[in-house]
Amino acid sequence: ELMFFAALFAMYFTLRAQAPEWPPAGVDLDPWPPALFTSLLVISSGTMQLAVRRIRAGNVARMRAWIYVTGLLALAFLGGQVREWVTADFEISTSAYGSAFYTMTGFHALHVAAGLILMMVVLERAAAGAYSGREHAGVEAATYYWHFVDAVWIAMFSTIFLLG
Repeated sequence: ELMFFAALFAMYFTLRAQAPEWPPAGVDLDPWPPALFTSLLVISSGTMQLAVRRIRAGNVARMRAWIYVTGLLALAFLGGQVREWVTADFEISTSAYGSAFYTMTGFHALHVAAGLILMMVVLERAAAGAYSGREHAGVEAATYYWHFVDAVWIAMFSTIFLLG
């Protein structure tokens, strides 16, 4: 996963270095809506960590509640991504910038969706009694993945929306 996203960043910076103008004329990304959705994703890392704390304490019900909150924040983030794609004044085929933008944000969105599926698996296993204060490796693994997805997005948001 790390190498995959490293390759996407390498693609972005290679295209940027070779382009006479970056982003190209006509591309106007407002960083504020994505900043709002980025904050939701960052908060979701905290709520996922709260789920880990609850299961370490043996509280399966509270762990599940925090995972539900995390999932809702993730869905809100994905809604923000869809909003960006629909309202952008360029398409994937418009330019190298469009290709880089949609490829990077699209693959990240797929990883967020995979994280949501992973959360559903954790919730289903929790309902089946798979986790306790002593047995919770699956919850921790899902949390590590979620923190990774969040960290990648912070780098991606900074690259695309702040550096340009």
